[in-house]
Amino acid sequence: MVSLRLYVIRRILLAIPMIFILLCIVFLVMRVSGDPVSAVLGGHAPQERIDRIKEQLGLNKPIIFQFFDYLWQLLHGDLGRSLIWGQRPVLDEILEHFPATLELSISSFIISIFIGVFTGVFSARRYNKPVDHLIRLYGIVTYALFIPWIGLILQLIFSVYLGWLPTSSRIDIFMEPQTITGLYVLDSILTLNIPSLVSSLKYLVLPSITLGIYLSGIFTRLTRTHMLEILGGDFIRAARARGLPERTVIYKHALKNAFIPILTMMGLQFALLLAGAILTETTFSWPGMGTFLAERISYRDFTTVQGTIVFFAFLIVIVSLVIDIIYVYIDPRIRY
Repeated sequence: MVSLRLYVIRRILLAIPMIFILLCIVFLVMRVSGDPVSAVLGGHAPQERIDRIKEQLGLNKPIIFQFFDYLWQLLHGDLGRSLIWGQRPVLDEILEHFPATLELSISSFIISIFIGVFTGVFSARRYNKPVDHLIRLYGIVTYALFIPWIGLILQLIFSVYLGWLPTSSRIDIFMEPQTITGLYVLDSILTLNIPSLVSSLKYLVLPSITLGIYLSGIFTRLTRTHMLEILGGDFIRAARARGLPERTVIYKHALKNAFIPILTMMGLQFALLLAGAILTETTFSWPGMGTFLAERISYRDFTTVQGTIVFFAFLIVIVSLVIDIIYVYIDPRIRY
């Protein structure tokens, strides 16, 4: 127990310099990208107005003082204020769009895991047979495909030709459920709003399948590789020699042991999903973090872009830390 506690403390301490380096990189990149105030106001704005706004934002100070002000704001949970939407707090805008990305990420993640693990196990059980080669090809092709292309093909089939599913947005007009978590599917269930549940699921299907298919190839290849390694182990041969059913050998013994390295990849992929599936969200006009960030980049909203990137960075570090801690409970060998 002591070693576990020390490991967790060590991982938390290692995350601190990582976050600091990320903050430095974000701060410097945003500062060298140009004058944000002039970009927002346009080239014909009076210099007096530009100087006044720079003074309000602290952009007229030396860069080292700007950096310390920036860190002080972050310590107080302040990600800045939007340059174009009436000085609205960036954190409020992020929290407004984040539930949509979280909902899309969770559903896409479930689809990718289900397809990836199932096809990986199926391929490993039929090693070097035609179906194995087809599944390996699937794992390579899906990850190489362009996300908007997958989305457009699905929209063309299921929206244009068949008319079964909508092409964009998140829910029908005037069908939004009472807001509890911001996740429309969960809120519809909690409020027993069946029409909203049906509508939100209908809009969620195509973007979730698009992103799920794209990510499933990673888990297909990873699961197949580790399953082949585990299936050649002595304890698997011993389990089969005892007459255990093949399903028990595969799913209870082999997959359980092969799942340990897969868990790390799951955590990293989920963190990237939460960081905004920009291509998927823009393809389906999904009002999440990806669409939000792309919009603010086009508007050159300096503070919002900076705050959103910092939010993503914190999110990825936290998810990675949680995965490391879960990994310790699954595999005690890494407690050092």
